Amino acid sequence: MKINLILLGKTTEKSIADLSLFYQNKLKHYVNFELTVIENSSIRFENPDLVKEAEAKLMLKKILPSDWVVLLDENGKTYSSVPFANQLQTWMNMGRKQICFVVGGAFGFHTSVYERADAKLSLSSMTFSHQLVRPVFLEQLYRAFTILKNEPYHHQ
Repeated sequence: MKINLILLGKTTEKSIADLSLFYQNKLKHYVNFELTVIENSSIRFENPDLVKEAEAKLMLKKILPSDWVVLLDENGKTYSSVPFANQLQTWMNMGRKQICFVVGGAFGFHTSVYERADAKLSLSSMTFSHQLVRPVFLEQLYRAFTILKNEPYHHQ
């Protein structure tokens, strides 16, 4: 089983990059984890629909037909930590080789990405910057694995 977090653009804040790397390294103890950063600096349209379409083409190239795809989307399902860990286990038990969690750009996802998605997950009813989503989601993913392994990181 492999988990791939697919995102657009580099992190420009060193503190966010450092915190993200901290959790990426912790995740490697539990799962084959990959962070795929899609360079989108060449996308320069004023029309948000054209931006989403261009980003979608780049995203969909990174997703295999056999992947289980979960969009991090403000309209997705929200979970507290233990139910998220259980949902993650359910997804991992489905027999797919890879789960791709995908973070959209500033304007969200193009219709083609929604059509490819198998599930949508919301981290909060609030909106976060694409940079801040990284460490927040990585920490929750790490927390889910510690819950599944009955390790003392998560307290109820």
